Amino acid sequence: MAIKRGLGRGLEALIPSNTRDGQGVSQIAITSIRLNPWQPRSTVDTEELAELAESIRKHGILQPIVIARTENTGEFTLIAGQRRLQAASIVEMHTIPAVVRDTPTDAEMLELALIENIQRSNLNSLETAHAYNSLVEDFGMSHDEISKQVGKSRTTISNTIRLLRLSESVQTALSKGRITEGHARAILGISKPDDQEYVLSKIATERLNVRQTEKIVQGMGNTTRKPTYGAERPRDEIDLEDRLRNSVGTKIRLHRTRNGSGRLVIYFYSNEELDSLTNRLIDS
Repeated sequence: MAIKRGLGRGLEALIPSNTRDGQGVSQIAITSIRLNPWQPRSTVDTEELAELAESIRKHGILQPIVIARTENTGEFTLIAGQRRLQAASIVEMHTIPAVVRDTPTDAEMLELALIENIQRSNLNSLETAHAYNSLVEDFGMSHDEISKQVGKSRTTISNTIRLLRLSESVQTALSKGRITEGHARAILGISKPDDQEYVLSKIATERLNVRQTEKIVQGMGNTTRKPTYGAERPRDEIDLEDRLRNSVGTKIRLHRTRNGSGRLVIYFYSNEELDSLTNRLIDS
């Protein structure tokens, strides 16, 4: 019976069943394999990589990597198995078991690597978001098409891509595990980067859970819309706001008129925070 090939069926699309017992697997020189330029994973845990290398040293590679032929004879491009390839290099293996596929398109390279990583749970949420977004931006795929190919719901695809709307600081915190994806999705309820980073600081200093974070974000959504400031805002006003914010522990906005009058707005996002601010201001 002929083996069906195609995308969107997970690892079976990468490694047909007749390779499970070693058939269809070749020993390929590691030096002839170049990394997949569309590999969605951007980071590899060094401790996990060391553990994998030690396992390979003792037991060998139990699951072949997947590579593609290139236009250059004798060279291959990695589709799936980056960690195994790196670990094999660490233990100074010269060849590695691999399934060799015909040359796929760039879109197929990204999609196959994405499928393999998702099914092995090796990508963090931001890496997955970037990979999905690349399928949209670079290859013109719709969210529905991605959904069918990777076996996730359309809503999941859309919500994952939305993580890229987070500010750089929040994305960094998410990728490093300082906040959860639940925290990140709550912060998405705020559009302005400075407000997102304010909530991020609250999560860190007060160790807020996701539900508490959602309440703060909801409270911020109910506040009066702030006026926008132009590029001509005096530096001393911005510095004064920063000093006040550091002293009081919450966001503060200074509004000045040309005649020297104005108002100072102190923000709070819960009854508990109002009580704390009141006590601090009265006691001082």
